[in-house]
Amino acid sequence: MNLAILSRAPQAYSTRRLKMAAEERGHEVRILNTLRFAIDLAGDEPDLQYRGKTLSHYDAILPRIGASITFFGIAVVRQFEQMDVYTPNTANGIANSRDKLRSIQILSRHDVRIPATTFVRDRADVLAAIERVGGSPVVIKLLEGTQGIGVILAPDTKVAEAVIETLQSTRQNVLIQRFIGESRGRDIRALVVGDRVVAAMRRRAQPGEFRSNVHRGGTTEVVELDAEYERVAVQSAQIMGLRVAGVDMLEGDAGPLVLEVNSSPGLEGIEGATGLDVAGAIVDYIDRQVAFPELDIRQRLTVSTGYGVAELVVHGASELVGRTIDDSGLRERDITVLTLTRGTTVIPNPKRERVLEAEDRLLCFGKLESMRDLVPERRRRRARPEVQPLPEEPLPAPESGAP
Repeated sequence: MNLAILSRAPQAYSTRRLKMAAEERGHEVRILNTLRFAIDLAGDEPDLQYRGKTLSHYDAILPRIGASITFFGIAVVRQFEQMDVYTPNTANGIANSRDKLRSIQILSRHDVRIPATTFVRDRADVLAAIERVGGSPVVIKLLEGTQGIGVILAPDTKVAEAVIETLQSTRQNVLIQRFIGESRGRDIRALVVGDRVVAAMRRRAQPGEFRSNVHRGGTTEVVELDAEYERVAVQSAQIMGLRVAGVDMLEGDAGPLVLEVNSSPGLEGIEGATGLDVAGAIVDYIDRQVAFPELDIRQRLTVSTGYGVAELVVHGASELVGRTIDDSGLRERDITVLTLTRGTTVIPNPKRERVLEAEDRLLCFGKLESMRDLVPERRRRRARPEVQPLPEEPLPAPESGAP
């Protein structure tokens, strides 16, 4: 395998370990500075230049995109995707994880538990936002913060208001999040590779500090995750579009709460805490997957007029309940079942003799017209009896000299 590691920090621990792991397995590997690429759209096919020269052939890339170059780095990764070069972390996946607001919007849509969070811009909405997440103390987060920078614990409402007002005055976007007191300055970092957790550690904050990041002086210890924590970690990474990710979770009273999904997780802390060859696990996974470059289904389906992908739900009163996939009539309607989701279990390429049950969800490819009457109604917002009518917006003051 010819592998390129996209990194501006060739001497960083994680970059060196990944290069070493690839070389130990007999792969060709180079570290390429992400900023030295030029996206070439002048020819017949999508291409890249590196340091002013035509890029050599690579079977796969491993993006290590720093937060400061997210936009350009994502553009480079996307160009590799258009060239059918395999990447475990897609451009969309990196973009999803880098935007804290976007990431929690996606996770909450897929029923992944997160600490109660709000996002507001108007100063008049701050008090109500704090109350919605459970009142003070609250955690205030910059959307662009990394490694614990831009994460502030406000002990009371007045402090929270002052901090948010100050940050917003400098044009910073902030999230307001419930403080999970039972976590007691601890969190869990699970390193997901493909469809499994290859290593996990618990991080503890220094005395007097609530941020447990290693960069903030936190300590680490190996931890054995139970099945629920592993399931949530893998699900969160895959929902984001990431096959290599660090998933940070709090240990809530009711189970794991996902804080963040990191597309370029550091390896030094977790390899030191666990003694595991995490870099080797990442390289081995890429080697196994390199023949299957990521495909953007939305792009590919445009050539199949009238066909698409949809999720169908088997309702309790549906005539499909109790029938096998083969007897369901879906095939006769030009519909192919790709995956079946039952509860939290995903069954890929289910056998034709599998019996369908109520509330099964079927991811299907087929004729859109045939699937139209099988697609469930769009979810409606749950009624909230406590919601009061919206106040009228005050009229703007007339301009000076206006009649």
